[in-house]
Amino acid sequence: MKLGISTSCFYPLETEQALEYLGKNNIKNAEIFFNSRSELKAPFIDILSDIKNRYDMNITSIHPTLSLAESFMMFSAYERRFYDALDDYSRYSEIAAELGAKYIILHGGKQHGVLNDEEYCERYMALKRATLKNGVTVLQENVFKHRAGDFEFLSAIKNYLGKDAEFCLDIKQSIRCGYSPITLMDELGDNIKHYHISDHSPASDCQLPLNGGFDFQGFFEILKNKNFNGSCIIEVYKNAYSDYQEIIKSKNLLENMG
Repeated sequence: MKLGISTSCFYPLETEQALEYLGKNNIKNAEIFFNSRSELKAPFIDILSDIKNRYDMNITSIHPTLSLAESFMMFSAYERRFYDALDDYSRYSEIAAELGAKYIILHGGKQHGVLNDEEYCERYMALKRATLKNGVTVLQENVFKHRAGDFEFLSAIKNYLGKDAEFCLDIKQSIRCGYSPITLMDELGDNIKHYHISDHSPASDCQLPLNGGFDFQGFFEILKNKNFNGSCIIEVYKNAYSDYQEIIKSKNLLENMG
């Protein structure tokens, strides 16, 4: 298992500056969250690659800025937009491959979408086919106020697609959706390939790890028993800390637990 930090933790710090900060602080595993379409251009990817190589970093995954519009682009009744989205995801997979990332994180459709479960799964598999040509796969994330925030829907995707259904489990999103991340781990099992980790308490559903009451020791023990060899990436919002160094300290404390 690899521990790391998402550049999204530092938003609105610009993407390349966030990655540089992680590198300077000896963070070897990172997820890159893209925040602008201009960041998909080759010269910008060269900047990210230079930072990655200079600090000998591993980019575990990327998060498209397109997630803000995935319901509109990918999971609506207007198919032409979906074909545009396939092109976009193909480009993201090229970027991921260049950076050495294995995964693209998908938020997916909003609640009460027009597609039935089978149609949703067909769109998801089409996205995967568009990215697998570059050795990159799409992970469906459990996200509040999205179709995949629903526990039963996530279970249905797994049952319908079998091992082709691959997931990113986000702890804070699980709490917001009203179910235990441990229960979701039990349900989705080895189909979970990647984790977004955070802590929580009655005061806040999004805190830095070890600032709340989540049992990380027990969580890591479950992953160890499952022989999980993927990544657990800290992803929190700006109101979860007052200083960037708190994020680094949180990751280092988690590392020491192992």
